[in-house]
Amino acid sequence: MSSRARIVVVGAGFAGYQAARELSRTARGAAEIVLVNPHDYFLYLPLLPEVAAGVLEPRRVSVSLTGTLPRVRLVLGQVDTVDLDGRRIGYADPEGNRGSLAYDRLLLTVGSVNKLLPVPGVAERAHGFRGLPEALYLRDHVVRQTELAGAAADAEERTARLTFVVVGAGYTGTEVAAHGVLFTDSLVRRNSALREAGARPRWVLLDLAPRVLPELDRRLSRTADRVLRRRGVEVRTGTSVKEATREGVHLDDGEFVPTRSLVWCVGVRPDPLVAGLGLPTERGRLCVDEYLAVPGRPEVFACGDAAAVPDLTRPGEYTPMTAQHAQRQGRTAARNIAASFGRGERRPYRHRDLGFTVDLGGVQAAADPLHIPLSGPLASAVTRGYHLAAMPGNRIRVAADWLLDAILPRQGVQLGLVRSGSVPLDTETPEVARTPYDGP
Repeated sequence: MSSRARIVVVGAGFAGYQAARELSRTARGAAEIVLVNPHDYFLYLPLLPEVAAGVLEPRRVSVSLTGTLPRVRLVLGQVDTVDLDGRRIGYADPEGNRGSLAYDRLLLTVGSVNKLLPVPGVAERAHGFRGLPEALYLRDHVVRQTELAGAAADAEERTARLTFVVVGAGYTGTEVAAHGVLFTDSLVRRNSALREAGARPRWVLLDLAPRVLPELDRRLSRTADRVLRRRGVEVRTGTSVKEATREGVHLDDGEFVPTRSLVWCVGVRPDPLVAGLGLPTERGRLCVDEYLAVPGRPEVFACGDAAAVPDLTRPGEYTPMTAQHAQRQGRTAARNIAASFGRGERRPYRHRDLGFTVDLGGVQAAADPLHIPLSGPLASAVTRGYHLAAMPGNRIRVAADWLLDAILPRQGVQLGLVRSGSVPLDTETPEVARTPYDGP
């Protein structure tokens, strides 16, 4: 491999981080490895609901890129152009300056963003849940609404402020509702005005699907549904939002729910960068072969949520957009890139899922490791053990936060660091909060 060779990895999500780490081993000392990302950390997305619920501090789920990838050069920037013929990418850094990088091999792991639906008012009133700014905003927002409810003289206003609507009963929405109801219950218990008024938070979880966690095994779905309902969450399947207004949301069954809180977890779509490449796509995802290479562009690879990777275990289908697949695809892509320079042999991507875990807060969870169904405290222990093993850093700090949460009351304060307009639902960069200087 020529010492002048440069491998550029775009995106530091599950796929990009694992690829960069693997490349730092396989291409060590022989190629320059450059990782381009809008911020300097890898976000462990599965624990984001615990950040929003005050269980974990935000830095616990943010793993330093420079601290854990010492042989990888980090370039802070949002890639917005790719010149395939000229083998060069263009990006904008956090201060708005333009930059570009030439590459010999390019790995696109740009991930996904919030999926929007043409529902009136949603883009203006709802908030997504794909990045750290959104989780920080939601935590502040929940605390603020609870405190405003305690100060409200009008019972109807109090009820609206204590009502939280989550749209999307998939993996993220289910965990947000499960952790959220525990968080608001703890806030209300410590608010004397709300205690005297006998107020109770109301959480509503909506989905058009016939059950929660529709993409997972039915046993996991039943466990999650049972835990949610036991905590008082209103699970509305076969139902969604028809319109969102300042006063609340209109449901498609005709009901109006007064609320100041609408959390949008209906799913994700590939990063818009993919659509601008001019290459074949499948449902918005960049088409690649079983070696994660782009057909007709042997120097370009892609994996993770942005790539339509053939599922060799299920011929004719593509691998789902999960962290489990993204991590393993990142490692495979790195090995195949190294093989393209003569180091090792390339391998097709093949992986059967090892089961899923859903953290429902407290000591409750639903899990099926190796497809063995578990629930309750045992599932919770397995879930947390899996997360600690999967995290590339901060394990002791995360475990310490879990221990403190088990023995101490949660801190219910709003810091006001992230404002509502800083995290719009319709954004290509949910991981970056906007400032007043960024413009619309």
